[in-house]
Amino acid sequence: MRKFIFITASSLALAACGMNGAEEDTDASTAQAEPAEDYGYETYDEENLADTMASNDDAQGLGDSVAEEDQDIPDTEERPIMQAQVVLDRVGFGPGVIDGKMGMSTENALRGFQEANDLEVTGTLDEATKEALSDWDSIPATRVVTIPASWGDAGFVEMPEEPEGKAKLDRLYYTSLDEKLAERFHTTVEVLKQLNPDGRPAGMEAPAETPSPTPTNDIAKVGLDSYFKPGQQVRVPNIGGDRIAKGSVQDRDWQRTLASLGVGSDQPEVDRIVVSKAGKTLKAYQGEKLVALFTVSSGSSEFPLPLGEWDIVGEAYNPPYRYDPEVLGNDDSKDNVHMLPPGPNSPVGVVWIDLSKEHYGIHGTPDPETIGRAQSSGCVRLTNWDAARLAGMVSQSTQVIFEA
Repeated sequence: MRKFIFITASSLALAACGMNGAEEDTDASTAQAEPAEDYGYETYDEENLADTMASNDDAQGLGDSVAEEDQDIPDTEERPIMQAQVVLDRVGFGPGVIDGKMGMSTENALRGFQEANDLEVTGTLDEATKEALSDWDSIPATRVVTIPASWGDAGFVEMPEEPEGKAKLDRLYYTSLDEKLAERFHTTVEVLKQLNPDGRPAGMEAPAETPSPTPTNDIAKVGLDSYFKPGQQVRVPNIGGDRIAKGSVQDRDWQRTLASLGVGSDQPEVDRIVVSKAGKTLKAYQGEKLVALFTVSSGSSEFPLPLGEWDIVGEAYNPPYRYDPEVLGNDDSKDNVHMLPPGPNSPVGVVWIDLSKEHYGIHGTPDPETIGRAQSSGCVRLTNWDAARLAGMVSQSTQVIFEA
């Protein structure tokens, strides 16, 4: 296991992919992220520093991961595709947004799992793959959790559209409890609503005389137009591998970020990563063994992926972002340059993995649904949770290969 090692953004030649489709420089001397507030973060226990909704399980079962009142709410559906997605996510083959549907990212994850297990690479849930995945049949597709009451103090903000307004914020945090909950469980707000019809977990009977829960409009507590609320029981995709071992993460702000993304501290150490522009994948290897695969966005006709071999210079967790319209080709006015604060809604997401190719890196995104579909500005873009997980796998000794 490689521990997460914090390298301040100011120690890197940090540069960020452009907000509107172009590369832009970042002044390294101003790239130190400010510490975040606690944002409603309570740890699972003294030994597991994930949040209170942690799975706290192993690959064979749920253990004591959920509260007693949450254990007696069986799901109304089997959800086989979602079950495969949560297993693939747990074992390092990221299906992207977990939605219970077969899409490009899930097919990529299946191909990676099949390659790693010496199966025919089909990208489908064929019989051989189902048999190989059957070792994890005890992992259900969903589980019920209780949203921490402290999430009512989580500092949700309405996100301005213009960079000038974003620059005035302390942090580009989540806009609502709904958005935070969806990212925590690697899914979308729409999927969460489907798993919780009428505001209750699927399978929970409505109280005989009490009205069904309704969305709250308390913006101060849950953000703008939030459907869910603190203290509510909700059914979520059964994300695992989210344990954060005590002492494994040196930076508390990054520890909170990992907890908010459902990403654990125990990640495999990899020697080499290979990004395929055509395949829209990032593969991570230990020697010749494929141990992880994530779907990515990489490059465009104007800003192509820089093919070749590169080194990792370092990592910046929760980096700030310099918005420069002149670099973006939109405006030559120096007055419109803005330093945007860090946060999950930053244009580069929660982490920047700096490369020896100047101005290029691997990073997260505030728009996980676009991964693999929208082009990037030459850099390699992943979901925030996959980028955070990758950050725990690589080091300055990891070889980086970009191929067509």
